[in-house]
Amino acid sequence: MDRTELADFLRHCRTRLAPADVGLSQGARRRTPGLRREEVAQLAGMSTDHYTRLEQARGSRPSRQMLAAVARALRLTGDERDHLFYLAGEEPPRSRPTSEHVRPGLLLVLDRLTDTPARVVSDRGDILAQNAMATALHGDASARPDAERNVVWCYFTDPSARELFPAEDRDHAARAAVADLRAASARRPDDARLAGLVRRLRAHSEEFSALWDTHHVAVRRADTKRFLHPVVGLLELDCEVLLNPEHDQRLVVYTARPGSSSYERLELLRVVGLQDLTRG
Repeated sequence: MDRTELADFLRHCRTRLAPADVGLSQGARRRTPGLRREEVAQLAGMSTDHYTRLEQARGSRPSRQMLAAVARALRLTGDERDHLFYLAGEEPPRSRPTSEHVRPGLLLVLDRLTDTPARVVSDRGDILAQNAMATALHGDASARPDAERNVVWCYFTDPSARELFPAEDRDHAARAAVADLRAASARRPDDARLAGLVRRLRAHSEEFSALWDTHHVAVRRADTKRFLHPVVGLLELDCEVLLNPEHDQRLVVYTARPGSSSYERLELLRVVGLQDLTRG
């Protein structure tokens, strides 16, 4: 691990980004160019102290998961991500359909969606990135351990994730999630990480195990979903799924029909939810 070069590379990449590039407000008293260290840490889901030590060339060797998170936070290209891994003494991820690296162009689209929830997920259901509105709607995925940043895992193991859906919609949501995961498993029977997720889910949830055994298969596409948000109430949102076939990633965008009560509540969520994030 080349701590000096790693620190210099991180500082360079951080200072070239403007807050607007990652969906953040400019704010006041920003005396230096680029993002602040705490902003990069927040985007990467790590402590500010941990990231600061990396930039000061005195941090411990970061994990591969942490390197991937920092690469996403700093909007690195594929070549820059590989360079980051090499500086940390790691082999970069090989190019494959299940890559967790989100292309900067896709992240740029995500950052520009400031008034509607949106997130990038893999076809395994791993949450790779989400904007502030998605955090206000679904909760902060970066606060979870790496192994739990998965929409299927959250739904079947975390009661608070299930409570976001009206009671009468939960069975359908469960079946759809399992059927979509079944489809991914059939496409990649040798994917060890996907197989491990299925094993853990079967061990933790009898409901998941029973649904898995039905062998129902259906790829998740555009749909209308209802969310029972604890602050703004019931939201009926159109869910659009934009596919990136190269990496089996999806940009999921939730919109409300103009003039509807859900549209007004989504606007309230934007105001109230983003205020909560700012205070946090």
